[in-house]
Amino acid sequence: MIDRASLALAARACCLAGTLLAASCGSGPSAPPATAADAPLSAAPPSPPALAPVHHAATELDPALATERAPDLYRARFTTSNGTFIIEVHRDWAPNGADRFYELVKMGFFDDTRFFRAIAGFMVQFGIPGDPQVAAKWREARIPDDPAKQSNLRGYVAFAQTSSPNSRTTQVFIDYRDNTQLDASNFAPFGRIVDGMDVVTTLYKGYGEGAPNGGGPSQDRIQSEGNAYLDAEFPKLDRIVTAQIVAP
Repeated sequence: MIDRASLALAARACCLAGTLLAASCGSGPSAPPATAADAPLSAAPPSPPALAPVHHAATELDPALATERAPDLYRARFTTSNGTFIIEVHRDWAPNGADRFYELVKMGFFDDTRFFRAIAGFMVQFGIPGDPQVAAKWREARIPDDPAKQSNLRGYVAFAQTSSPNSRTTQVFIDYRDNTQLDASNFAPFGRIVDGMDVVTTLYKGYGEGAPNGGGPSQDRIQSEGNAYLDAEFPKLDRIVTAQIVAP
């Protein structure tokens, strides 16, 4: 598992905060109208050999365990079905977001989850657990808002949120382009891709926007049915095999 305020651009010029949020976890930013520059990226290179997914018991992924303060600077390596990328996190950019992301990576929360919303020329979103039992625990595990100190530039990473204050939980998105229109809705970047942006930009995008606005996965159904739903109805989605904290 990207509505801080459904803004309308031009005629919807105030609507780019809404879809980056997931059913109770924050749906995420709404995609702006497509332009010539937003044409789908070229076909992805051949996928690397399949990797065995990493699974965790629901007891290991309890929000009560997410209490540690993050280092001022750290990196997280994501091994995916499409290759590996690294996110560098700066705690001074968004302390609450950096702390939450640190704990999620450290406990293995993102392991064996899917990039469930990927829109060419806009962003890719992840962070809904594959286990519905885990998803249910995190739906109300919100963190306080951070002021947006950095802009949503290409390769920057922020939490999805709803239009309500302090709504961030576990869903994260990576900007495919400079999405500066999201700054006014306080989508606060906490990190950026420092290696593997080619991997991020070639994640599978064929399903487009999620339901009900498009033919992609329903965030409500991911919450309630998990990976079983995604694997049965959206089998081409790329997945996170494992994520780990690594030295800066």
